[in-house]
Amino acid sequence: MPVTVVDAGPKQISRSVEVAAPAAELFAVVADPRRHHEIDGSGTVRTNVSAPAELTVGSRFSTKMRMFGVPYRITSTVTALKPGELVEWRHPFGHHWRWEFEAISPTLTRVTETFDYRGTGAIKDRAGYYDRLGFAKANASGIEATLNRLQQRYPAAP
Repeated sequence: MPVTVVDAGPKQISRSVEVAAPAAELFAVVADPRRHHEIDGSGTVRTNVSAPAELTVGSRFSTKMRMFGVPYRITSTVTALKPGELVEWRHPFGHHWRWEFEAISPTLTRVTETFDYRGTGAIKDRAGYYDRLGFAKANASGIEATLNRLQQRYPAAP
């Protein structure tokens, strides 16, 4: 089943896909920042991650990244967590990455990833910045590629 666009509202880019795996198993991959490089479709996430053994709301994790050929490191903060169902973190620029896992059956899960850039901080028009510089569009492509990679990791039984 292909990746579908989800209307999450203004300044939110959201995509969904069905994956042939239990919600808890998929959640375990995404809720462990050390594993993000395994599914990242954007090509920006690297393997050098500093994170606690288990995330809780308020946990911080640092990720080595690379964009436009420039290496950098960011530290994100977990803002929401419901084991097996939801994990969300805030990037230092104020946007959020949210992952939701909805069990359709014991072996099939609807996974939704959202890039939420509403209320992104002190610069009043920062959200316009994401649109003008193409980050919103690029993140939509990255989400689609990530969800495709996740789906391919767990092919449906023939």
